[in-house]
Amino acid sequence: MVTCLVAIGTTGAVLLARDDATQAAIDQVTGIAVAVAHAPTVIEAARTPNPSAVLQPYAESVRRATHTDFVVVMATDRTRWTHPTANLIGQPFIGTIAGALAGGRVVETHAGTLGESVRTVVPVLAGRTVIALVSVGITTDAINKRLLGRAPVVLIPAAVALLLAAAGSWLLSRRLSRQTHGLGPAEMTRMYEYHDAVLHSVREGLIVVDRSGQVTLINDSARALVGASEGLPPELADLIATRAEVTDEPVLVGDRVLVANQRVIPSQGHLVITLRDHTELRALTGELDSVRGLTEALRAQAHESANRLHTVLTLVELGRSDEAVRLATAELEVAQQLTDQVVGAVREPALAALLLGKSAQAAERGVQLVVDEASSLSESPPAGRDLLTVVGNLVDNALEAVAGTPPPRKVTVLVVQEDGEVRVTVSDTGPGMPDPAAAFRRGWTTKEGGRGVGLSLVRQVTERYGGAYDVQSSAGTIITVRLPVPS
Repeated sequence: MVTCLVAIGTTGAVLLARDDATQAAIDQVTGIAVAVAHAPTVIEAARTPNPSAVLQPYAESVRRATHTDFVVVMATDRTRWTHPTANLIGQPFIGTIAGALAGGRVVETHAGTLGESVRTVVPVLAGRTVIALVSVGITTDAINKRLLGRAPVVLIPAAVALLLAAAGSWLLSRRLSRQTHGLGPAEMTRMYEYHDAVLHSVREGLIVVDRSGQVTLINDSARALVGASEGLPPELADLIATRAEVTDEPVLVGDRVLVANQRVIPSQGHLVITLRDHTELRALTGELDSVRGLTEALRAQAHESANRLHTVLTLVELGRSDEAVRLATAELEVAQQLTDQVVGAVREPALAALLLGKSAQAAERGVQLVVDEASSLSESPPAGRDLLTVVGNLVDNALEAVAGTPPPRKVTVLVVQEDGEVRVTVSDTGPGMPDPAAAFRRGWTTKEGGRGVGLSLVRQVTERYGGAYDVQSSAGTIITVRLPVPS
């Protein structure tokens, strides 16, 4: 492109220079012809019988002095009186003279005896009478030689421009090659198509963020996970704002539990975030933990029941049947009392089963789990599964808070539906929270190696239903969550 531009510019400059040279030649021969026509020597010699004797030496001296190719003085009938070639004197002039005979001036490019030339013809006047004509000319070859003498002025800048363009193109090519790692347009097109196909087919969410925090790339899976059409969720934006490298960091986005990995590209300062949906996995893990805890509790209770049954059988063998009956009856009453208390207060089967399972886990840990007698919940409460999430996570946190503390270790649960809302209150006799205000923030935890997901899930459920939560912590902790009941 630069070469074409330089070539066009050079051609234009040459054409302009040629026009200038031609116009300069015209101006030169016109000025010389007028000067010769007004010379007294020419006017006087034109009236003599033999003008050539005087005019030929004069014309030749003028021609040599002015570096023109011919100075011809002629009669009005075209008869030459002077010419650079002596044997052509007396021959008719070849060219146009009509305008000069009329007292004007003729300027033309014409092929004469010396070849093509730029010439002018002017009249020699005696008063108002044309008594002779003067023609001065410069051949085209002479003009071209003059033009060639000016060629370096045009060609040198053009050559310099081409060299600079070539050097710039070479440097630009090297820079582009270095930035594209030597890939050409075809390879880059294929790579783009491959990468685009991978980005749209991979199931993991991928987000790339620049230095200013603007999203520069997001694939389909990430859009589905975070709903980025309205901007990134606050939890994910907070993680990005840290610009820290993290691995398998849980992030709560709406009702999803996402696992994020974040890396920094050192050369550009961009962030690459990958996201995986662990919502179902977290739910299954929580259920598995509950089942495992319940299994361990049942195993312990089975062992304890075996011991007690062995005791009852021994009492029977010893003939102390009354004591055996009283011992067995007391054990059944304790178990039945807990079941009746939970089922009587909470008629929702799934929540009742959850609390019974947590009771077994609490007993295994040496913790007393009490369901407040004021608890009252219908068989079809609002937010059924989400209510299990709230109660399960609050009880789990309370059990972990009192585990390992001096007796008495007690956790109390109140679930009541009244005044258009479901209120869940879980209190414990643990040491309390060091920072109650931050308890529901993502990642907050008092456990070593913990993720801080449980209370964050509770917060997510509460905010989704437009509810509220409250934490009171001094000698123990009381957490209250209120979920509005849709009318």
